[in-house]
Amino acid sequence: MSKETDRDLEKTYSVKQTVAKLRRLTDCLESDKPFTIQVAGERIRVPATAVFNVEHEREGREEELDFQFKWTN
Repeated sequence: MSKETDRDLEKTYSVKQTVAKLRRLTDCLESDKPFTIQVAGERIRVPATAVFNVEHEREGREEELDFQFKWTN
């Protein structure tokens, strides 16, 4: 019996690293190919069929903008 684990991984990148990752991401999106990225030591494969959304959160003076991909394994 497998046990599912809820967790959040987060990694901060420099502007140069972010630009490189976004370029790879857009190349994959335009080519209808999966996108692979390593986050906090875990390799994540985002399928080409993933759904993309943008989420904005505001709490007091702090704001957050998330670009998200969602899919089911």
